Amino acid sequence: MANKKNIEFIEDEQTIRAETSAGVMEVTRVDEMEDKPKKKISSVEDLPGVGPASIEKLASAGFHDLMSIAVATPGEIVGATEMSEATAKKIIAIARANLEMEFTSGEEIMKKREKMMKITTGSTELDKLMGGGFETGAITEAYGQYGSGKSQIAHSLSVRVQLPQEKGGANGVAVYIDTEGTFRPERIKSIAQDCGIDPQEALKNVKVARAYNSDHQMLLAEKIDDLIVNKGVNVKIVIVDSLTAHFRAEYIGRGTLADRQQKINKHMHALMKVADKHNIAIYVTNQVMSKPDQFFGDPTEAIGGHIVAHNSTYRLYLRRGKKGTRVAKMVDSPCQPEAEAIFQVTEAGVKDA
Repeated sequence: MANKKNIEFIEDEQTIRAETSAGVMEVTRVDEMEDKPKKKISSVEDLPGVGPASIEKLASAGFHDLMSIAVATPGEIVGATEMSEATAKKIIAIARANLEMEFTSGEEIMKKREKMMKITTGSTELDKLMGGGFETGAITEAYGQYGSGKSQIAHSLSVRVQLPQEKGGANGVAVYIDTEGTFRPERIKSIAQDCGIDPQEALKNVKVARAYNSDHQMLLAEKIDDLIVNKGVNVKIVIVDSLTAHFRAEYIGRGTLADRQQKINKHMHALMKVADKHNIAIYVTNQVMSKPDQFFGDPTEAIGGHIVAHNSTYRLYLRRGKKGTRVAKMVDSPCQPEAEAIFQVTEAGVKDA
């Protein structure tokens, strides 16, 4: 039994040290330990209960930082790492607590908007309709019949995004997700020559991926974050041409409508997350259908219904005009009025009529 004289209290270290026949024993006061400040978590590696294998799986699924985990659902985390739902909920809660996700003022949103860029199409009238060009951090949907100019705008944007900001570009790279086999490198070269960009450099700065089904298309959209974060590619526009072709072909009949809409919704949310996180412009083309029971007005309606409409920041309706021109109508916008712009498609891309 220890002699009282050999018991020492060390207040600064919150420790009681006792010298016994078995040796020196140190006991830390538990009540003081609980009051110690917890370690600030600033990265995925700091999350409790997340090992190296789980970190690697999270990274491969696109969860590189606390923000991506904080805005994820438990199901997404479970699917990426195979951890339990309780653990997934716990790390999401910790990520949210450390990010202090609260309301921000309109002034802070305005400062963020100042970093937004406008990408020119090559047509001043079409740019004017869009408020100066295609906006980064937003999804622009263009729908119309075949030959209305949807893919031609996509090719023009793929080149003009490479221009410096003072010339209407964003000094960036284009990602082109091609679902219908409409991408043509010849068009990139001819538009680049008109813009004063080396055609070979222009082709190098367009990253093209051919999507063969809807699942492949969704996977490619999720891989964009990896392209930016891990490979350091300065992506400034993502083009999906077209958004609904595979979904329309694979989900046939009313019985599959709910599943189709749910997948399109998830796909567009993934695109919006990338746009907001990395200040990227998203341009998607959409197919149309005709409503034979409509006797008055234009019977043309976009595929995807309200899901696509609600997820798009800007909606353009394209149609053929007189003497080979094209007409773009602003159908929906958070800040631009409903108006029309006339343009034409030339060898040098999209130009004023």
